Amino acid sequence: MMFNRAWLLPFLLVTAGIVIGIVVASDMGWLPAGTAGPEPMPNGLVRPVASAPQLPMGGGGAKNFVEIAKMVKPAVVNIAATRSGKQGEGPQSSPFDDPFFRKFFGDEFFKRDQPHRERKERGQGSGVIVDPNGLIITNNHVVNKADEIRVFLSDKREFKGKLIGTDAKTDIAVVKIEATGLSTIPLADSDQLEVGEFVLAVGSPFGLTQSVTMGIVSAVGRASMGIAEYEDFIQTDAAINPGNSGGALVNVRGELVGINTAIFSQSGGNMGIGFAVPSNLARSIMEQLVRTGKVVRGWLGVAIQELTPELAAQFGLADTKGVLVSDVMDDSPAKKAGFERADVITEYDGKPMDSPTHLRNAVAQTPIGRKVSIKLIRDKKPKTIDVTIVEQPKSLGQAGSEENGESVAPTGVLSDLDVRELNEDLASRYGLKSTERGVVIVRVKPGSTAEEMGVREGDIILEVNRKAVGSLKAYERAASGLAKDQAVLLLLKRKGQTIYLTLRP
Repeated sequence: MMFNRAWLLPFLLVTAGIVIGIVVASDMGWLPAGTAGPEPMPNGLVRPVASAPQLPMGGGGAKNFVEIAKMVKPAVVNIAATRSGKQGEGPQSSPFDDPFFRKFFGDEFFKRDQPHRERKERGQGSGVIVDPNGLIITNNHVVNKADEIRVFLSDKREFKGKLIGTDAKTDIAVVKIEATGLSTIPLADSDQLEVGEFVLAVGSPFGLTQSVTMGIVSAVGRASMGIAEYEDFIQTDAAINPGNSGGALVNVRGELVGINTAIFSQSGGNMGIGFAVPSNLARSIMEQLVRTGKVVRGWLGVAIQELTPELAAQFGLADTKGVLVSDVMDDSPAKKAGFERADVITEYDGKPMDSPTHLRNAVAQTPIGRKVSIKLIRDKKPKTIDVTIVEQPKSLGQAGSEENGESVAPTGVLSDLDVRELNEDLASRYGLKSTERGVVIVRVKPGSTAEEMGVREGDIILEVNRKAVGSLKAYERAASGLAKDQAVLLLLKRKGQTIYLTLRP
């Protein structure tokens, strides 16, 4: 065949453009890392050699995503939990009916067979093998109160699961299957996890087993989410959907850093906000459940709150590092060791404390009988106290209040409050104990600074600017003569708990 000279110039131009493009792409780092360069094709064009995507970081044992997925997928299982119940039981008769449970699975995972007298409900979730002899960590809401647990491995083997124990306060459960030589995922030190790290979420979203999604750590130490009683969640934007509960969150070394637990969603699906229980917390709960079948938590015996800039200023502190002690409980380890109200705990057992949640979790995970060293600030001076942690009481008492006397109209920011001395009538009105002494707030001016700062009707005022106010007269003395622009530090008692609040004009 004769070559048409009319096509010669365009052909040369196209070839030159491709070569220049490859050179530029290579210089700018656009070609995948580790490629051997372009692969020639019969028609004279070029095709880049395929390569597994690399993590944009080096060292530290980091692997590419393909290697991580191959490592961890065999250790992530699918869990099917079944519970039988008689017809006519109430809407909350089963954990599968619980809105919390359904929120993280979705209604499509609940199939009901309703014969004349009995129904069966099935839920799906995920789990992580952490021991080659069949020990699996999952979520409490996946398996709690289930009559039957079936575990499906990546190689399609099926086992009957035995529930070793559950802990609703952290939403962690442990299941055992009779198998040996299983693939596992090593547990990482989740305390070392940092915001911005790449992570993979592995599980069975919507029943799609062995699914892998990628994202980053969006935040650590998330609490007050209303998901569990003890919260210290890892937040990630790796896609987590119903059915992912109990699955693995792994780092770039293929180590388990968290157990996927919940999502924030307005649609029922992934919105880029998922939460996982840190591996250190999950490990602690698992070890106790395996050893004793129950979880025992440590107790210090202090009421604590966040140290805000306003409170730090009132106590003469330069920053907000630490946790403020608002009360010390009678007959507690803290009381015996000499803790006082208004102490600021800065370090617990060698670890800095930056939030009430952090301290609460640290104390709860301390072995019973262990003596720990606690650093604090008292009256602007550093102090160290050694205290022996005991088992957390099963029930802690609460308190109340009472009223008597005339209205008080103090100056400054306290003029927004109406208070009375406690009596039996007021105690009954606010659900307080008549044995309480002091003054109770009976009205907070709407739209006032006090209302905005969180003062509520029914609060008992224990102190004004560090002065005890056990009576109406004592309150009047402490509240009189306040300048209009003067800040006031209040110690309040609310539902048995004491808190500090700073009121600024």
